[in-house]
This record gives sequence, C-alpha cells and structure tokens, in this order.
Amino acid sequence: MQDSNDRDKKIKAIILTGIASVLWGTSFPAIKIGLRYVDAYMFVFLRFLLASIVMLFLLLIRRNFGFEFAKNRVVWFLGIANGVAYLFQYVGMNSTSASKSSLLVNLSAIWVAILSWLILKERLGNRRALGIILGVVGVFLITTNLDFQMLGQGAIVGDLLVLLSGVVWAFFTVYNKRLVSGVRDIIQPTTWVIFITLLPLIPCLLFSTSSPSHLPADAWLAIAYTAIFCWVIPYYLWSEGLKYISAVNSTIILLAEVLVALAISSIFLNEMLTLISGIGAFLIISAIIFVS
Repeated sequence: MQDSNDRDKKIKAIILTGIASVLWGTSFPAIKIGLRYVDAYMFVFLRFLLASIVMLFLLLIRRNFGFEFAKNRVVWFLGIANGVAYLFQYVGMNSTSASKSSLLVNLSAIWVAILSWLILKERLGNRRALGIILGVVGVFLITTNLDFQMLGQGAIVGDLLVLLSGVVWAFFTVYNKRLVSGVRDIIQPTTWVIFITLLPLIPCLLFSTSSPSHLPADAWLAIAYTAIFCWVIPYYLWSEGLKYISAVNSTIILLAEVLVALAISSIFLNEMLTLISGIGAFLIISAIIFVS
C-alpha cells in the first residue's frame, strides 16, 4: 500500500514538473517578443515585482501571510541566488548569442547532478547518468544545429556570466529541494523567495533606458505573462513536484522546456526546424523517459 502511495506521488510530481517545464518553455519566445518594447533590465525587474505582488495578494486572500519563512536562511539564499542568476544571464546575453546562452544555461543538469551527490547525498545511478548525457547532447543539437561556428560567437565574459547563471541555478535547485522537502504548504516560502529575488535586481534600474510609464500595452502583456505564467505558476508546480522526485530527475524533466521553446519559436517567430534539432528533441524526450 505504501509503495502504491509513493508511486502515485511520484507520478503526480512528474506531471507537475512537466507542466512547469511547458510553461517555462513559453518564456523564451515571450521574453524575446517583450524585449522589442522594453530593455532587459527593466523587463526582469518588473517581471519579478509583479510576481511578488501576485503572490503577496494570494497570501492575504488565504490569510496565510506570516514572517516565519522570512527568517529562514535557505529562503534568503534562494531569493538572492535566483536574482543573481537572472542578472548573470541577462547581462551575459548582451555579448553572446541566444542559442549559446541556452546551451550554457542548460548545462545546469550536470551541476545539479554533482551538487545533489555532494549536498543531498543522492546517488546518481546508471539511468540518471544516461538521462543527463542524452539530455545535454539533445540540448547541444537543438541549440547549435551542429553549426560549430556558433560556439565562437560572443565575448568570453558574456559566456562566463551565462555559464555562471546555470551554476547558480543548480545551487538554487538543490537547496530548493531541501526547503520544500519538509514543508506541507509551500506558498508562503515560495512567496518570500520571489520577493527576495527582487533585491539583487534593484541595481538593474540604474542601467535601464526604459520607463514604466511609457511602456506600450504589448510590453506590459509580455511582463504580466512571464511573471504569472512563466514564474508564479510553474515555480509553485515545480516546487510541489520537487517534494517527491530527486533534484536530478526534476532537472532532466525540465529540459522539456527547450522543446516547447523550439516549437513555439518555429510557429510564431519563424525559426526553422531541422533534422538535427529533431534528433536533439528525440534525445531529450528519451532522457525524460529514462528518469521517469
């Protein structure tokens, strides 16, 4: 009976993580569209400001507002780490290509495996190891399309910043696993994480050339969409799923966001699908099946 209950929880966790991955995958084309109207610094700040307001409003409605988790060091670490990772990614992408950035960020699957072993004492195992290899190769094929000249694009500093963002998110994933494992209702801690994420993003405003009062409706639509459907909802779903599956398995399942981004970009942004990207998609799907 216990084994059946655990299996049901794992299946539910995989489904929740998969939905989160789909929603996060839509963020790539949404951000690309939004950046036509607002600079990256203002975009990322307003995105998390709106996300914080939505979560705080939700807590007030549920009468669950409290400062219990505001005193938790892990919550503060997660919030700061998330904000720093976004800063690294946005600043780094100013001097490197989007496709290379996607590849460098998704190398976090490797860093999560290493950190899970060191910090959470999770065994890697043959299936997870194979899943990581297939997933990373799949991401490589999709993002590069075997155009090796792409790897030489961009400045070294930009590449390092984007790579560091993936490393920081690996720490974020592992310590988020530690946070949610012992919490029944995760809305309060996730709210504080989102709110604290704002702190390292405040300096972004010094470099912004956009004014909130002069943004067109399309910009606010992109900001609202990425705040609610590409952070508030998927972060909650992902954290719920992370209770019952390992950090490594969760990270590999999240690679599905690359497939979603690829599909949406091909439909709405006229980005071409190729045989190589199709093979990459197949490898990512295979990786998800291996760890599920």
